[in-house]
Amino acid sequence: MSSERYNPRESEPRWQRQWDEKAIFASANDDPRPKYYVLEMFPYPSGRIHIGHVRNYTLGDVLARFMRAKGFNVLHPMGWDAFGLPAENAAIERKVAPKAWTYDNIAAMKKQLQSIGLSLDWSREFATCDPSYYKHQQKMFLDFLRAGLAEREKRKINWDPVDMTVLANEQVIDGRGWRSGAIVEQREMNQWVFKITKYSQELLDALDTLDRWPDKVRLMQRNWIGRSEGLLVRFELDPATTPSGETELKIFTTRHDTLFGTKFMAIAPDHPLAQAAAANNPQLAAFIAETKRIGTAQEIIDTQEKQGFDTGIRAIHPFDPSWKLPVYVANFVLMEYGTGAIFGCPAHDQRDLDFVNKYGLGNTPVVCPEGQDPKTFVITDTAYDGDGRMINSRFLDGMTIEQAKEEVAKRLETTMRPLPNPPPQAGEGRVAAVGERQVNFRLRDWGISRQRYWGCPIPVIHCPKCDVVAVPDKDLPVVLPEDVSFDKPGNALDHHPTWKHVPCPQCGGKATRETDTMDTFVDSSWYFARFTDPWNETAPTTQPVVNRMMPVDQYIGGVEHAILHLLYSRFFIRAMKATGHIGMDEPFAGMFTQGMVVHETYQKADGSYVTPAEVKVETGGNGRRASLLTSGEEISIGSIEKMSKSKRNTVDPDDIIATYGADVARWFMLSDSPPDRDVIWSDERVQGASRFVQRLWRLVNQSAEIANEIDTAAPAARPATFGADALGLRKAAHGALDKVSTGIEKLHFNVCLAHIREFANALAEVLGRDGPPSPDLAWSVREAAIILVQLFAPMMPHLAEECWTVLGQPGLISEANWPQIERDLLIEDTVTLVVQVNGKKRGEVTVARNAQNPEIDTAVLALDAVKQALGGKAVRKVIIVPMRIVNVVG
Repeated sequence: MSSERYNPRESEPRWQRQWDEKAIFASANDDPRPKYYVLEMFPYPSGRIHIGHVRNYTLGDVLARFMRAKGFNVLHPMGWDAFGLPAENAAIERKVAPKAWTYDNIAAMKKQLQSIGLSLDWSREFATCDPSYYKHQQKMFLDFLRAGLAEREKRKINWDPVDMTVLANEQVIDGRGWRSGAIVEQREMNQWVFKITKYSQELLDALDTLDRWPDKVRLMQRNWIGRSEGLLVRFELDPATTPSGETELKIFTTRHDTLFGTKFMAIAPDHPLAQAAAANNPQLAAFIAETKRIGTAQEIIDTQEKQGFDTGIRAIHPFDPSWKLPVYVANFVLMEYGTGAIFGCPAHDQRDLDFVNKYGLGNTPVVCPEGQDPKTFVITDTAYDGDGRMINSRFLDGMTIEQAKEEVAKRLETTMRPLPNPPPQAGEGRVAAVGERQVNFRLRDWGISRQRYWGCPIPVIHCPKCDVVAVPDKDLPVVLPEDVSFDKPGNALDHHPTWKHVPCPQCGGKATRETDTMDTFVDSSWYFARFTDPWNETAPTTQPVVNRMMPVDQYIGGVEHAILHLLYSRFFIRAMKATGHIGMDEPFAGMFTQGMVVHETYQKADGSYVTPAEVKVETGGNGRRASLLTSGEEISIGSIEKMSKSKRNTVDPDDIIATYGADVARWFMLSDSPPDRDVIWSDERVQGASRFVQRLWRLVNQSAEIANEIDTAAPAARPATFGADALGLRKAAHGALDKVSTGIEKLHFNVCLAHIREFANALAEVLGRDGPPSPDLAWSVREAAIILVQLFAPMMPHLAEECWTVLGQPGLISEANWPQIERDLLIEDTVTLVVQVNGKKRGEVTVARNAQNPEIDTAVLALDAVKQALGGKAVRKVIIVPMRIVNVVG
């Protein structure tokens, strides 16, 4: 007999060694079986995995193990998203080379991941900082450059003069660099961009084909791409009010139906007209400077007070030459969206209403809800953005919004006005329509230039004579130098004494390398394709292999990557297709976003946070109380929040695995919440998972004893017939098998675990009966135990291997086929019908599936609830809806 308690400390490393020695999780590219590619977003090697990693990778591992047992050639690889700023910060703070810091972290995290028991193909492992990886990334950059999908263009950027680097809008806080604290400057710099906008419509349309993606993720992508159909209107300016005689202001709008409700124009602080006006207006110049100091991140714009400065410039309404509108510079208008200018219709836009209420410009409603009296319809503090009919709009009155849009477009398309400053070749008096229908996208080209060392070098050379020259393919990879210094601020590549100085490949003259490196999103936008053949030294992909193994059948990761990473990956695959590296458009057939792991927080009286490991939590008559383990000091129990270092509410996976074993951690992560929702960490429930592991171990050992004892030994051959007890257990086993199989395919893992518990209870009930079992029941117990172990094997593989051995099964359960469902055992002998009296539910009745109507009538009318509801009244009729409802009419 096996030991009474299951010992994960001894068992788990032993089975992990066996898996590794047999390389059972390595997939072959020439395997003739159907493929299944499951991938979790690869980690950044920060130094240690966190408990969220355990959840993410366990979800994928369950699916990978299940599909392998179902007979698929499963590709389940792992690598490292290894470039990025934290390595440079470590170099600055700890005087450790970024490369050494990164590879040391990879080694430590790999050891941690292996302790979880993941069925990964480690033979395909790579890090994006490996020159053997980014060599191919550089090759594709050059291919994109030749195909017109990569360009260099001047862009306005946020420049940190101390760190000497470009900052994203989100890194500018109160006008200062997030790290240096220096006042950020607005500069124009040459930046490398990928032309993602060439695929705007295609990326949008293809979202409809991604039916295995969450709706919320597809919606987020739609909003980010931001297609809008509208009208580009050339508003005439009163030249007497403009700084240099400017004559028009172009505005793109999707609400041209509301033109008669406009009260002002607003332009971005860096709009050319704003800059021209500020040149002779110190107050305006100061307003613009302050706006830029605060920042232009979308989150700031959405939440800050709406402010503007009247430039004195006046625009003329396109339908009324006598109607002049003030032009403001406003802090909520961005130059990169549309034309950098808007017209404000405050009655029907909350932002515009807040603005006019602040500056006393008033509002005129022009859309009236159906059923509302136009004469009494007014707007005060809340804009109306719903449907309705046009009012206060002259020739548009009475029209629907769509009719008004069409009428305005038709009129402005046929109204001509001279162009400002027509080109000389156009001749005098060249004219154009005042309005032009346009489709605009919010999506902007992807700027990939980063002024930092630890990233993929951009493979171009700058020559004074030849301009921008591509590095020849034969000279790839352009490898990062290792002898760099971080003593000076800015990009270490700029300071290197020799690395950037090279001869021009075209003329042989003195030239310099590009010292910007690529955005790390580039590294993660194609790694999944590289996993299909990471051994190819001559090309990024092997076409026959990548076209067979891609797309990823199930991709798993956090919702925080739902926009940029997924969108960039979708673009990158299209660019790879356009340059001959792959033969498909979409990288991920299925997408799943898992929830976070959260934990309550603990604080001392002074407000400082303490870790869960330092706290003892007790439940008494006055509820839950927390205290410090070392001193007994009372600790305040705070809110449940995302695990973070700042709140110190993290749980170390190593501690959990050392205490309970990896299988317990895996089971808890799967059992406590639907996988797309947050899971609340609970030591009590982890202990409950540990007790269930021991219970399963005992059940399997008891089952093995019954099946193997001489007096009750289960027959080797399947019995010809089964008694009621044996048949009941077999139905429970195959019912659980059916439900768990379906649940795993749908990623409903917490539901699967509930079915496994239910099945374990059914088996325990049989094992707890007195007396020796009959041969047919002994056979059914052995079958049930084998099925039970196979059901929890994807979730708790180490325990399953141990149980597989106890049951005397050959080989490893990790190599066993998934059990076959006997469908005839899923057919229930009985059916439960809802019972109604005069249309109201009064109860339920269970009858034989083949029961005839008279039998059903008798069973229903015998129910006490039916008798009470009838109150002595005669039954007029009984209506039976087969297999569903019985309605008694009294």
